[in-house]
Amino acid sequence: MSNGKLIAGIIAGAAAGAILGILFAPDKGTETRRKIAEKGSDLAGSVKDKYHKFTDSVAEKYDAAKEKLTGLVHEGKNTGMDIVDEARNKANEMRNDIRNPRPVRS
Repeated sequence: MSNGKLIAGIIAGAAAGAILGILFAPDKGTETRRKIAEKGSDLAGSVKDKYHKFTDSVAEKYDAAKEKLTGLVHEGKNTGMDIVDEARNKANEMRNDIRNPRPVRS
C-alpha cells in the first residue's frame, strides 16, 4: 500500500469516526449540523496542509534530481570533449608521423 493511500485511509477513518460520534451524540439537529460542518472544515484544512506538504516535498525532490542530472550531463559532456580532444591529438600525431617519417637506424 502506498503512503498516499495509507494517509487517505487514516483521514477517511478519522472523519467517519468523528461524524458517527457527532451523529450519535444527544444534541439538537442544528447543533449536530454545526458540529459536522466544523469537523468537516477542520478536516478539509488538515487535508489541504498535508497535500501542500506532500507537493512541496515532491517539488524539492524533483529539483534535487534535476540539479543532479544537470551536473551529470555537464560531467558527461566534459568527459566526451576530453575524449574527442585526445583522439584529435592522436590523429595529429599519426598524421605528423606519416608526413615526417623517422629514419630507420641499422
